[in-house]
Amino acid sequence: MHPKARVLFSLACLCVVFIPVSGLKGSDSTPNSLILSCGSANGGSDENGRKWEPDTKYLVSSDNSIMASAQYQDPSLPSAVPYMSARIFTSEATYKFPLKSAKRYWLRLHFYPSAYSSLASDEAFFSVVAGGVTLLNNFSSSITAQALTQGYIIREFSLAPLHSDNLNVTFRPNSNTHSGAYAFVNGIEVIPMPDLFEAATVVGISDQSVEAGSLSMQTMFRLNVGGQYVSPTNDSELSRTWYDDSPYLFGASSGVTSMADNNVKIQYKDMPGYVAPVDVYKTSRSMGPDPKINENYNLTWVFQVDGNFTYLVRFHFCEYQMTKINQRVFDIYINNQTAMARADVIAWSGSKAVPVYKDYAMYVPDGQGDEQLWVALHPSTSVKPMIYDAILNGLEIFKLSDAAGNLAGPNPTPSSMLLKAEPEKPKSFAQTKSTDNGKVIGAIGGVASLGVVAALCLAVSYQRKRRVPGSESQSSNWLPIYGNSRTTVSKSTISGKSTISSNISNEAACNSRHFTLAEIKLATRNFDESQVIGVGGFGKVYKGVVDGTTKVAIKRSNPSSEQGVNEFQTEIEMLSKLRHKHLVSLIGYCEENDEMILVYDYMAYGTLREHLYKTNKPHLPWKQRLEICIGAARGLYYLHTGAKYTIIHRDVKTTNILLDEKWVAKVSDFGLSKTGPNMNQSHVSTVVKGSFGYLDPEYFRRQQLTEKSDVYSFGVVLFEVLCARPALNASLPKEQVSLADWALHCQRKGLLEEIIDPHLKGKIKAECLKKFADTAQKCLADQGIDRPSMGDVLWNLEFALQLQENPETVKLDLQSMENDTSENLRNNLSIGSSTEISGASDDLNSSEIFSQIVNPKGR
Repeated sequence: MHPKARVLFSLACLCVVFIPVSGLKGSDSTPNSLILSCGSANGGSDENGRKWEPDTKYLVSSDNSIMASAQYQDPSLPSAVPYMSARIFTSEATYKFPLKSAKRYWLRLHFYPSAYSSLASDEAFFSVVAGGVTLLNNFSSSITAQALTQGYIIREFSLAPLHSDNLNVTFRPNSNTHSGAYAFVNGIEVIPMPDLFEAATVVGISDQSVEAGSLSMQTMFRLNVGGQYVSPTNDSELSRTWYDDSPYLFGASSGVTSMADNNVKIQYKDMPGYVAPVDVYKTSRSMGPDPKINENYNLTWVFQVDGNFTYLVRFHFCEYQMTKINQRVFDIYINNQTAMARADVIAWSGSKAVPVYKDYAMYVPDGQGDEQLWVALHPSTSVKPMIYDAILNGLEIFKLSDAAGNLAGPNPTPSSMLLKAEPEKPKSFAQTKSTDNGKVIGAIGGVASLGVVAALCLAVSYQRKRRVPGSESQSSNWLPIYGNSRTTVSKSTISGKSTISSNISNEAACNSRHFTLAEIKLATRNFDESQVIGVGGFGKVYKGVVDGTTKVAIKRSNPSSEQGVNEFQTEIEMLSKLRHKHLVSLIGYCEENDEMILVYDYMAYGTLREHLYKTNKPHLPWKQRLEICIGAARGLYYLHTGAKYTIIHRDVKTTNILLDEKWVAKVSDFGLSKTGPNMNQSHVSTVVKGSFGYLDPEYFRRQQLTEKSDVYSFGVVLFEVLCARPALNASLPKEQVSLADWALHCQRKGLLEEIIDPHLKGKIKAECLKKFADTAQKCLADQGIDRPSMGDVLWNLEFALQLQENPETVKLDLQSMENDTSENLRNNLSIGSSTEISGASDDLNSSEIFSQIVNPKGR
């Protein structure tokens, strides 16, 4: 991949947690915008370098407010600003913001439910009114965060044009319904925006429309369909955040994704470029190449919404494959009603690579707290197009204010698995087994984009029927799982719950302890927040104690995690069969009462990343960093060659390298791991998974996975260790966003020493730095065939350590060593350590270790 193309790829695919972080590049880059850190005396800068100013001067009166600091910083917070300070209101209070020029304004409110002063987070119930529109009513950020399993909440509103020079935003505690209630806010953004909205046709009533341009609205979902996360810095016009659409797909058939060729240039003709960024129009999701399959299913997305509101649904289209009318024609449905029949993007746009958008309005009546908005596409077979297919590039859903000027919906109801309960009396430890096989509930719907309320549908016990035009109604037995994997889960016809426990092999069950939920609650003090030591894709990680004294790490799934049932099962199956000094040991698991919980050895020093940057911890010396890299390489080398089958980790990164109390590195998180190709195959064909910034570009392009994909990711880790900066950093100039590309550029130009961690400068021997950097560079070769094996990487790192410790005693010429495959030479270096699953000692001498790795036996 060309370096410039790789930078664009990294930018377009910048990945963060599901909690949205919206905002501009800087408050001074957009005239008339206000970015306020509430309750802060001096403001400050966030993780993206945006400057937040204090809020005091915009308060009509500060007499009934308190400036407070949060007592605890959740690990999921992107930065201390604006979340660690808050403005507390014990009675009604108003902000007054001056308005200039713009017709519409974004209003973004940031909330971090935490203990402030003597106030508990669950006592905050309040309403917010802005410009006469009720945005929130009886709002509890604590309940909302618990239901959505999020550490903090962001609400984004687009306020209708105001006939005033000021915008008043009023916070009102709901003291009449909740004794001791208070209001609070951590951050406020007031940002001018162009008028994006016009009349939208009401679905089902073709002669009626909604004048959306005159209404206020709340952003519910904003998706880059068929593409990856688009950060605010990549939406240069309006600094919006666009998310992957895959968590919202319904059914087993999710179609196929594609990306426009590099020679295709998106041409905005009859619409302004700020409607959506190029990255949205250069990717798409279609139904697939088989017309017979396409005739018999709908490409469908499902969204959780609030009842009794009208929603504006904006479809973004751009044909970069078809060139003529009637080549691809399809019907658009919203909640089983036809929004548009015979949609032809080329007929709308006039030519290839010209984007268009279509707006439709749909009223969703109040139901039983489970209101949904379904969006579906189906080929229009009646007009006999060239291909039977449908396409979509982007999708936005906005809640429109009602006749009373209200946008507020109810607080979501937390799932029973998330509600705190009294710890149960623990049962006897020996051979504990679940009496019901611990069925795990599948989750449908999607994570709330931009912090809106989208209640998590856990304990799904119903099956919706959706009619495909021209076919019989059929029920679906498939549920989409949150995250990138979209794991499918078979359901019990009685309970609707998943039955993963029966899918765990007897061998895995025998090799792993089955904990009861009572034991887990006792170990974590009933999942007390004070026990949280990390937050990852699977969920929160708690520190715990079992059997009185044994420290463990307990990873508890949340319904909106990036990992699902398959990842839970994969982790158990993989780690139950592997025991190695440099792999995190799985002690056991719990799948009781809808929980998915994994229990590991406790790693006292946490992740490698938290010792490299954005930390107050002492900086690691170079020798220790080298030893950690060597340990991680040993673990990966064992996975590739020492186990019964080749195992490809698929998510190698610094947060998945953990450190125990002796600073021994251990590879963790095997939820995405894949058994590698057999003797007759060169690769495994599979959908792309992993973390952007570390993702092998060849794997991304060809969807062919090999162990060299792990080597590429490990090369990024090596540069991350050397340079002490993230793999992706969108706040940097474009050429520096991707660490892999920037480090390779500096390496080729002989400028690598200028970007290494300042704490390491002058402390790395020149020969050691050259060997280490050359090794990392080879790992990042564009083609997998040009990358070294993990064994070669490990050997080179061992040699780099010798060059650091005793350069004067190393007699071998570096250039000749790169081509030396002598086994005698390799035997002089310690390659790794592995043990049988029975738990043999890790304290093996080098020759024993090497013989086990070179001649791996089935484990």
